[in-house]
Amino acid sequence: MQVFKEIAGRVCAAWALVTFMITFLLVLPFALISYLFSEPASTAYFIRVSKVWMHVWFFLIGCRIRIRGTGNFKKGIGYVVTCNHNSLLDIPLSSAFIPGPNKTIAKSSFAKIPIFGWYYTKGSVLVDRKSETSRKRSIEKMKAVLRQGMHMCIYPEGTRNRTEALLKPFYNGAFKLAEDTGHPIIPAVILGTKQAVPLHKPFFFLPRTLEIHFLKPVEVNGRNTAALKEEVFGVMESYLSAHTEVEK
Repeated sequence: MQVFKEIAGRVCAAWALVTFMITFLLVLPFALISYLFSEPASTAYFIRVSKVWMHVWFFLIGCRIRIRGTGNFKKGIGYVVTCNHNSLLDIPLSSAFIPGPNKTIAKSSFAKIPIFGWYYTKGSVLVDRKSETSRKRSIEKMKAVLRQGMHMCIYPEGTRNRTEALLKPFYNGAFKLAEDTGHPIIPAVILGTKQAVPLHKPFFFLPRTLEIHFLKPVEVNGRNTAALKEEVFGVMESYLSAHTEVEK
């Protein structure tokens, strides 16, 4: 049985890759229209296109999508959205299904990929982690995103969680951004992606239900970075612990 599962995982991974590339090429002309608009209308249009694309792609690869907690977003407020990070599927899931226009902090190296880089750049605040200048510039860009009424999505673990812990220790960036701007934080918990694309198996994918749960906002209320980080970590860790049955 395990042999059949391994074969199925590779076949499904190949199908997911092929359908991703085909649907990307089909949606790209519509996505590039977003460059004709000014912000935040530009990103709002881009996210609507992305959402349609992801609905189609996830359907083609056999993944059901379940979104909870969108009512925690209040109209006209830009939030710092913090997501756990387990898989390559996390970013397309979060970017497309965060309610309203949003951008994701992302590696600048991916923007160099031919053609895809145009799409990737539009939905991101790019940063070169090795460059102090780039990191400082990205902070100002994220503040601008929030000022324009958009949401800023950050993965505070920094990289995908390859440990047995529910969460890796958080970096300060998301919480310093909230402290500096006063914008509230919405913790977001992603479920299912770790099982769909296991980190320890190269080129492997099996369809399953993918979920993103948006939790109640954490207000800044004059608190510093350390206090905000501690509270959000605790909220997300407790929620993940309570939903471990979903992950099995």
